[in-house]
Amino acid sequence: MAAPDSRQSFSVANILGKGPNDPRLEDTYRVDKQIGKGAFGVVRAGQKKSTSDPVAVKSISKAKLVCKEDVKDVQAEVAIMNLVAGHPYVVTLKSTHEDKEFVHIAMELCAGGELFDSIVEAGNFTEKKAALYFRKMVEVVNHCHELGVMHRDLKPENFLLTSKGPEGELKLTDFGLGVFFKPGERFRDLVGSPYYVAPEVLRKNYSHEADMWSLGVILYILLSGLPPFWGDTEDQIFKMVLKGHIDFKTDPWPKISEAAKDCVRRLLDQDVTKRATAAQILKHEWLVKEGVALDIALDSVVLKRLKQFAQMNKLKKACLMVIGQHLTPDEIAGLKELFKSIDADSSGTITVEEMRKALAQWGHKINEVELQQLMAIADVDGDGLIDYNEFVAATMHLSKLEKEELLQTAFKQMDKDGSGTISVAELEQELKKFGIYDDAKELLATADTNGDGQIDYLEFCSMLRSNNEALKQSTRAIKRQYSKFF
Repeated sequence: MAAPDSRQSFSVANILGKGPNDPRLEDTYRVDKQIGKGAFGVVRAGQKKSTSDPVAVKSISKAKLVCKEDVKDVQAEVAIMNLVAGHPYVVTLKSTHEDKEFVHIAMELCAGGELFDSIVEAGNFTEKKAALYFRKMVEVVNHCHELGVMHRDLKPENFLLTSKGPEGELKLTDFGLGVFFKPGERFRDLVGSPYYVAPEVLRKNYSHEADMWSLGVILYILLSGLPPFWGDTEDQIFKMVLKGHIDFKTDPWPKISEAAKDCVRRLLDQDVTKRATAAQILKHEWLVKEGVALDIALDSVVLKRLKQFAQMNKLKKACLMVIGQHLTPDEIAGLKELFKSIDADSSGTITVEEMRKALAQWGHKINEVELQQLMAIADVDGDGLIDYNEFVAATMHLSKLEKEELLQTAFKQMDKDGSGTISVAELEQELKKFGIYDDAKELLATADTNGDGQIDYLEFCSMLRSNNEALKQSTRAIKRQYSKFF
């Protein structure tokens, strides 16, 4: 519990930094029955009014936020969901809303329920089925760790299935205890769920390796149907965790492969320096034997996004920088934390050396020439460094381009005279803001599909969403909606 003085000077008036014109929950969604309940609020099923797409809405009661730390936790949860967005095994964040009484988080609805229920129903999984689910869990945790996010509450209840039956996809949810971390940073607060908490968390000196312990507990349960550390009270459970004895003698363990047991042992190692990382588990012999191991090395998440950004032309990069300036405070917070974790000297820019060190900390090696070339191409203004605006443009997930209001706001900024088109002079003015002095007429021509010497809104959207079929569909929807204007 927080000290009494932390209850002073905090406000719940505008936790997410929303503007007065931001859409309200009731403007966007119809909310129906309650489907879940937590310490700070409820989860209800609903539908998006414009499309009838199903959603789940988590509503956090402001009345239950009794100190500054509670408010920061809500802000962190939303910031983390924005940062880790786009991974196939993370619950998709649709939108956030806020009113006088609640903070609302609208997400995709996972109709298949909790993985926990599937385990209870099955008793335990076959090794093949356990390996398939487990590899996805490890993959998404690796994604979070590489973005500097520790979940801190990994358990089967926080992995949902998109639908019932074999076609249901796995999704990680509930980042309410999640936290941003830097390599080497230690944490002292005791959080998590008793059966899944790591011994170093109980000793109040831990980092992201604690998530790997929790995955080891989950794997033990997937294979046997029972937790490895148990007791009638929390104290008894914690004593078992600290002792760390793993029972491989009781049924069904004699029938389970040695490779599977080794995978469990590698994760439930009391010594965090010897405990397996996510990248190591993804190559483990058990996953190989079950045919679900990754057959390629995982690229760094940051590096992957930088490469994607580097392949774009200067016009698209500049437009993404404009869009980055219009992300909401809750959308930008996670990227800001990630930038700070790489910018070791807090100079406000990232050097080649800082990027190399950040990649090395996550076990990624990159050819020196390739890294320098990549940084040079991603460096839009050509000053030899990646500044904060360039970083946000390069590393925000392109799912942001699905947000129509965000693209409209960016377009209006570039369309200085409000004519409905961006002229060469307007584009040149915007480019200069970012230190780009390329030929504006030549760049504009790359998006001017009708050859009128200007960029209209449809051309703007088409240019940004090119090379991505899902995003192209959003542009086609605009064209159908506004066909009489084009």
